[in-house]
Amino acid sequence: MTKTDRSHPTPGKIRASRLASGLTQKQAGALVSVTLSTWQKWEYGRHPMPGILHDLFIIKTKERG
Repeated sequence: MTKTDRSHPTPGKIRASRLASGLTQKQAGALVSVTLSTWQKWEYGRHPMPGILHDLFIIKTKERG
């Protein structure tokens, strides 16, 4: 696996990460520079979230805490 090959987090993992951070879907999307609609598509399993963006979300929420 190369650095650019990341597995996609499951919708459940995306939602759990957001809920653990205490953010709304809109706030979570803004944190990684995507729209509310895009975040919802990831969380509802309509489109896969790039693993690198999930990593970024985790890093940014840890920095906020």
